[in-house]
Amino acid sequence: MHPNALLDLSAELIRAVLRLDSPADGVVSAFFRQHRNLGPRERHTLAETAYTVLRQRLALQHLAQSGSGALERRLAILAWQGSETYLRGALGPHEQEWLAQMQAVDRDSLPEKLRHNLPDWLSGPLREQLGDEAFWQLATVLNEQAPLDLRVNIAKARREDVLAALKEAGIEAQPTRYSPWGLRIEGKPAVNQLDLFKRGDIEVQDEGSQLLALLTGASRGEMVVDFCAGAGGKTLALGAMMRNTGRLYAFDTSGHRLDALKPRLARSGLSNVYPVQIAHERDDRIKRLAGKIDRVLIDAPCSGLGTLRRNPDLKWRQSPRSVEELGTKQAAILASAARLLRAGGRLVYATCSLLQAENEAVAAAFDSASGREFERVTAAAVLAAARVADAEDLDSAGQLRLWPHRHGTDGFFATVWQRR
Repeated sequence: MHPNALLDLSAELIRAVLRLDSPADGVVSAFFRQHRNLGPRERHTLAETAYTVLRQRLALQHLAQSGSGALERRLAILAWQGSETYLRGALGPHEQEWLAQMQAVDRDSLPEKLRHNLPDWLSGPLREQLGDEAFWQLATVLNEQAPLDLRVNIAKARREDVLAALKEAGIEAQPTRYSPWGLRIEGKPAVNQLDLFKRGDIEVQDEGSQLLALLTGASRGEMVVDFCAGAGGKTLALGAMMRNTGRLYAFDTSGHRLDALKPRLARSGLSNVYPVQIAHERDDRIKRLAGKIDRVLIDAPCSGLGTLRRNPDLKWRQSPRSVEELGTKQAAILASAARLLRAGGRLVYATCSLLQAENEAVAAAFDSASGREFERVTAAAVLAAARVADAEDLDSAGQLRLWPHRHGTDGFFATVWQRR
């Protein structure tokens, strides 16, 4: 494709994602369906340029003010993630001169807001929670791309064998620091084209998400519920932990998300998973299981702010009001799911949010409401028993706290209880 045509497409995609009226990943996917003639390299350039604009929106919009022409074109030039030689082939002399001037700007000299690229309602609480030094470490990492992690399906394969197969395929990978199932890959190869993926030996899953499944301690022959299963990443991890025995319910209110689980479930080789679409957290199908379940995992609907490296549009699409509304929903889901547990059963409440309002505050409110019916279990002890390396490093006041700048994972939180 001619450089100018690709730059025009980049500007068109940026215009679409900056409307912020729907998730960016869906916008990008729809855009590629409209432009099926694009090759893998062109798709990569377009997608990563658009995501760079979302990550660095405030700084790039500030710099773009000095240029001329359509704003989206200027943003595409500043955020370009393809070949620089290719880009220059699309630029006239004035644009090339302007780009050189912008590249010479010392970003460290810009106002703080333009350096951290976070809205005020988010930067304030994070800075207060972390302190100045750690806040800037986090802000820097959130403006970078996330790594690609795989989970080895222990029902079918061993990590060392998968490592060897990846190496044979020319893909460099390393065992993840914490998860005994995980592998981290250099770059972003098309792992879905590998035989390893097609036969269900591996799944794409962030290391932090793997740790949430490990917190449940699910084992052979148990009855387990993944209460907000979505597309089933943690469901599949739980099923493998259970060695394809027992009964594992995957509850979700979205039939569309559960449909996305079906091909993954077929590849996994698991037969102990039962996807169930529910109307709400008080559905009668949930009530019938009250007091019968050994383990419940709640990866609750949340702001998703721990995944900003992957979903940078969330910092512009979420708001204090949406976080407050989510807190109410999270509390209701936690209270309902807790009723499923038998005496001695384990409850795990988790989010991929960075905010205390969705995490520690929800857990503390549940403690107050449930009285002495549930007692907390220290996250580090649970993870150590699950052969998680450096488990103490993941523990914050007895709860799991994962930070992108400290642990290299997405941002996650989890509290563990046992029913008395």
